[in-house]
Amino acid sequence: MMKGYLLILLASLMTLVVANEKYTRKYDDVDVDKILQNNRVLTNYIRCLMDEGPCTADGRELRKTLPDALSSGCSKCNDKQKAMAEKVINHLKTKRTRDWDRLMTKYDPNGEYKRRYEKS
Repeated sequence: MMKGYLLILLASLMTLVVANEKYTRKYDDVDVDKILQNNRVLTNYIRCLMDEGPCTADGRELRKTLPDALSSGCSKCNDKQKAMAEKVINHLKTKRTRDWDRLMTKYDPNGEYKRRYEKS
């Protein structure tokens, strides 16, 4: 079940650039815990992803990459990116459920990706 939500995590915190085979490792050393503990920063990422506020360059890259990551099953993600995504998903699902629901509505309105990953 958590595998299905890994992609949303990427959308929330990871700023990945689409590459031919793998996403960039540029953000692999981002301190995800620090972001998750800072409500202002996390809220800014969420607003960016929801098209409700300005985006940093990193946020724009993330917003562009998310649809590809969802449709490809995060096949371009490395193990570290998948682990970080799982951490973010768990945080959003337990501590920011309203934001989690809004992100799911926007990026997976038909539950297509969620169903696909729950079967895995």
